[in-house]
Amino acid sequence: MSTQKFATNALHAGHDVKQTGGTRAVPIYQTTSYVFNDSDHAANLFSLKELGFIYTRLNNPTNQILQDRLAAIEGGTGAVVFASGTAAISTGLLTLLKAGDHIVASSSLYGGTYNLLSVTLPRLGITTTFVDASNPENFEKAVQENTRAFFVESLGNPKLDVLDLRGISVYAKKAEVPFIVDNTVATPALLNPIEHGANIVIHSLTKYIGGQGNSLGGAIIDAGTFNWANGKFPEFTEPSAGYHGLVYHEALGAASYTFKLILEGLRDFGGALSPTNAFQIIQGLETLEVRIQKHSENALELAKWLENQEEVSWVNYPGLATSKYKSLSDLYLPKGQSGIVTFGLKGGYEAAKTVANTTKLFSLLANIGDTKSLIIHPASTTHQQLSEEAQENAGVTKDLIRLSVGIENIDDLQTDLKEAFTKIPQQDLV
Repeated sequence: MSTQKFATNALHAGHDVKQTGGTRAVPIYQTTSYVFNDSDHAANLFSLKELGFIYTRLNNPTNQILQDRLAAIEGGTGAVVFASGTAAISTGLLTLLKAGDHIVASSSLYGGTYNLLSVTLPRLGITTTFVDASNPENFEKAVQENTRAFFVESLGNPKLDVLDLRGISVYAKKAEVPFIVDNTVATPALLNPIEHGANIVIHSLTKYIGGQGNSLGGAIIDAGTFNWANGKFPEFTEPSAGYHGLVYHEALGAASYTFKLILEGLRDFGGALSPTNAFQIIQGLETLEVRIQKHSENALELAKWLENQEEVSWVNYPGLATSKYKSLSDLYLPKGQSGIVTFGLKGGYEAAKTVANTTKLFSLLANIGDTKSLIIHPASTTHQQLSEEAQENAGVTKDLIRLSVGIENIDDLQTDLKEAFTKIPQQDLV
């Protein structure tokens, strides 16, 4: 782990200007493949006797700089980037798990992740038990003999529940399974899950880390702290048929999972991040610490303002004094609570749709973490495919509006919402 501070690592980690012709900016290595010195050099790369670049589906110099920076700011031993956040989650789990394995997961997850765990993975023989993550003991109660991972979001989307990561990590250690934390909403600038017991951290780089709404990307950061030789993961301790008998734990130790993600995950599933997108995401990462503070400040001020609007029935933001997550927020997110705010309207479903349809600064679209403010009505969009019970567990009610608060002037954001409230039909205000 680098001894430099977050802001410095976000700007410098992984980039040796002497190795890139003196370029101060990170170069875009827009190439599919790399010339070998000779056949022996190629053979050494393929056998891991030497580290280097073979094919951009596996790795790329631009991507490597992004990976090194992410590992440095999260305090991991290594990182791997992917074409999207979903590619990171699916590849990360499929590299780790096999048919017959079981996951214990928080029920308050992003809708796409919930569907992956509840619908797609069961077709491959991997099942999930969803639990109320507000009580860490629920994870232990759901553990089965075949449980091989715990999966949560540090700050749920859109429920905004702050989880007791330390408490959950105790039961992950007891079950001898890796604790996987999606840290997309909180970001590493506000929360470091590895410090609280996480073994694997996942990000959708598309969101706050990229920050501009222009590039898809995902990442997995390996803390290097999990014991893959505990007897529950033979793929790490037995010769790999897919990589000429390589025994990952014996050859790579703490870096076993990182290399397995590259050598098998990216090789076989192909969810590689393009170098151009990696470059764009690096630009966002360099200003993350500054931006997330403004997102958090605007979100808190807007949440307080919403509490005083007559059209609003409730407001959810972890930084509010009225939030049931305030104590956990103070413990895990003392530097800020990110930019997502949810609230309900007295007019319910139709009123929520009206507001989402009529804002002008808040763009109606399916994303979060942009510098520009965004709005959506999850019950009719991002979570509509879930059952009513699953929606309720995820914190999605019919009247809920999710705001991704940008870094615009707060007065303008309030004016935009106030004007949208005036469009609600009078019968929907009762």
